[in-house]
Amino acid sequence: MEENIAKTNINWYPGHMAKTRRQITEDLKLIDVVIELLDARIPISSQNPDIAQITKNKKKIIVLNKCDLANEAQNRKWIEYFEKRNIPAVLTDSNTGKGIKECVQKIEEVMNKDLKIQAEKGRIGRKIRAMILGIPNVGKSSFINRISKRATAGVGNKPGVTKQKQWIRINENIELLDTPGVLWPKFESEEVALHLAFTGTIKEDILQRIEIAYELVKFLLQNERKLLCERYKLENDYIEKTLNQEQAENINIYEIMLEIGRKRGCIISGGNIDEEKTAKIILDEFKNGKIGKITIEKC
Repeated sequence: MEENIAKTNINWYPGHMAKTRRQITEDLKLIDVVIELLDARIPISSQNPDIAQITKNKKKIIVLNKCDLANEAQNRKWIEYFEKRNIPAVLTDSNTGKGIKECVQKIEEVMNKDLKIQAEKGRIGRKIRAMILGIPNVGKSSFINRISKRATAGVGNKPGVTKQKQWIRINENIELLDTPGVLWPKFESEEVALHLAFTGTIKEDILQRIEIAYELVKFLLQNERKLLCERYKLENDYIEKTLNQEQAENINIYEIMLEIGRKRGCIISGGNIDEEKTAKIILDEFKNGKIGKITIEKC
């Protein structure tokens, strides 16, 4: 199973993403501050290194979205991690609106000094222009709907702004430029690719669903065994006994995955376990937070 994952060729970069990257680079000339949405469960893996490079000279705010699905103690540690690097960071849950108000306040706070300097030069009332960036499936649309109160009114024609650009009025002081979600041409490691697959950024037909679920079960056994056992009513004695069988580790872990399927009734003719259905249950329940509040990348 692990060998299959290691050999999986994760090589994709749709043409529209290359075009989006060029457009973002051009649009940055209009922008005061970049808001980068990350998945709170995988803050490093969900950070596009291309974006980090092209926005390096801009003021930036990190938004750790989906914080409700992540471990609360780890959420606090990740906020500290970014702030120690002089990058303001905010926790948000776009589904409930948690942290959205704080994000607006952070944008104004970051730009306060610059606006004062401009006011001293007679430029009063200039709007803050922000750009929102994030990889696919990080919750960008939900975030925009929340921060704009679902009123996506265009700002209109301005010098240097084409009609095609989607400017969204946040309040009297802030305008937001939306951008399509963009991934990068090559993932740095199989680990990054798996993290993106666990959280649904990479579609499950790119990496085999069963293999992704296997890797997730392996991760949970090593890092969140109690939550895994509670969710699927597995006894720790059973886990220990299975993992200590004298056969390859991947076969032992695979047996535990099939036991989850058995307990969930994923049984087909001949008493066999439906691997695809089992894998889908495990992945869906992880993505939806039903296994627990889990941070994959710990700070």
